[in-house]
Amino acid sequence: MIRASLLTVAIVLGFTAQHAQAHSGQAKVTVTGEQRCITSNGTPPHDIGRFPTRGNPNSFKTQSIKICVDATPAQTGRTVTRTNASGITLTGIMLRPGTAEFYDASSRRGFSRNRASGWQVEGMGGADMLGMDHANAHVDKSGLYHYHAPADVWTGDLHGSLIGYAADGFEIHYVGGGAQSSYQLKSGTRNGGPGGKHDGTYVQDWIYKAGSGNLDECNGAVVEGRYVYFATDSFPFFPRCFKGTVSRDFLGRP
Repeated sequence: MIRASLLTVAIVLGFTAQHAQAHSGQAKVTVTGEQRCITSNGTPPHDIGRFPTRGNPNSFKTQSIKICVDATPAQTGRTVTRTNASGITLTGIMLRPGTAEFYDASSRRGFSRNRASGWQVEGMGGADMLGMDHANAHVDKSGLYHYHAPADVWTGDLHGSLIGYAADGFEIHYVGGGAQSSYQLKSGTRNGGPGGKHDGTYVQDWIYKAGSGNLDECNGAVVEGRYVYFATDSFPFFPRCFKGTVSRDFLGRP
């Protein structure tokens, strides 16, 4: 089993508020029996970008979020990959690194929800065309603000390394360079689809190479006898597969 060291990092954030909107975040974490629940209004404790943008036609809206996960998670011996999000932060913001967009040469924007090409747009690889803000986040059609990757503006306020909980209840930590993903960009050029070099624009540009980092295929590791996930500064950014029992709150379409 891969092992990693938990490191606490403090990041000095720098952000110009003139390009953002201020909102009031509300979040609470409670544990009742075997369930840990996070409720929030879907608003982060930092300013958010101005939406809509050229790459994102949606407007931010406050939400009524209640997400519950296993408070005592255990590995099941199998891996789940189909979820609508990776997890949720302690501040009540959803972690959704993936997208529903695919390369589509017939679309004016170059991508659409037509899956026919098989080349799925990677959230951070397509950050500019998807309208991500300074927090590596944007909003969906319901107005839900969600993170696609860690960013200084919110990881810099951590008291310790715990950022939230995954879809199966295991902890998600952020330790900067102390946790290294084992996914690598493929070499050469794409065979079909959009063509061009494997540069990270699409999920299919990446391949898992066991041992190339210190995390497993789900961005997890055993630390001091406990299995935990990590947020990383490179793909997959947040766990995209899960070793425990996934909460029904993470099943179904996003």
